[in-house]
Amino acid sequence: MAEGLKVRFWGVRGSISCSGAEYARYGGNTSCLEVSAGGRRLIFDAGTGIRPLGLELARLAPLDIDIYFTHTHLDHLSGLTFFAPLFDARNSVRMWAGHLEAPYTLKKVVSNLMQAPIYPVTLDIFKAQVKFTEFKAGDPLLCGTVTMLTAPLNHPNGATGYRIEHDGKAICYITDTEHRPGERDKTIVELCRGADVMIYDSSYTDAEYERYKGWGHSTWQEGVRVADAAGVGTLVIFHHDPSHNDAFMDDVAREAAALRRGTVASGLPRVIVAHEGLTLVP
Repeated sequence: MAEGLKVRFWGVRGSISCSGAEYARYGGNTSCLEVSAGGRRLIFDAGTGIRPLGLELARLAPLDIDIYFTHTHLDHLSGLTFFAPLFDARNSVRMWAGHLEAPYTLKKVVSNLMQAPIYPVTLDIFKAQVKFTEFKAGDPLLCGTVTMLTAPLNHPNGATGYRIEHDGKAICYITDTEHRPGERDKTIVELCRGADVMIYDSSYTDAEYERYKGWGHSTWQEGVRVADAAGVGTLVIFHHDPSHNDAFMDDVAREAAALRRGTVASGLPRVIVAHEGLTLVP
């Protein structure tokens, strides 16, 4: 693993995974990021993208892994039970969530997912050493030499935004959240202030948003506005709606590039549309 801060995208889709030729270039797996820094590996969300990540990591056992959830809606959780490192007794896996309130706990949520009549086996099938931990969105976190700030997001049932910092660099992961038209979310702006990279919930376009008020998601244009307000270096458009195929996302990429032209000091573009396999080093 690299010592410097790096993020790789394993799932970039929102709501439900998509297959077919029209999703081949951007990818159809739901949310999963792999962040590495300081010799530690941090995984964010366990959508279907965590399955191919797990297959790659399985070759590296024994593993010491932390998984941080933004929230536990199904599209961010559905790949967890197919994460190969959980089935190897040599591994340690810690799972974290900051959005749950009593009587819910992360362990109960995963246990409820893995029970009849919707699942054939229980979480007892995991062979790794697994630990579930709750925190409150807004609490700071530490993973080795990697520090994190967290904040609550505007999403049904709650969600947590993360700012991951290491060696003077910062990556922010902001999904799933709904903006309020005409105003920037001050909590998000402050969390992302001066970040090198901001990965933002861009499920809709501004034109589409009116039809989806209350669903808990934002737009790529709002991502541009937040990034500009916060002085973010590179905006990453993320959590693509299942109705947005490759051709649609190509149009988004062109329009976004016209609004955030140029590159930052690291050489990264000021805006990128996330696709599976994308790796960014700020």
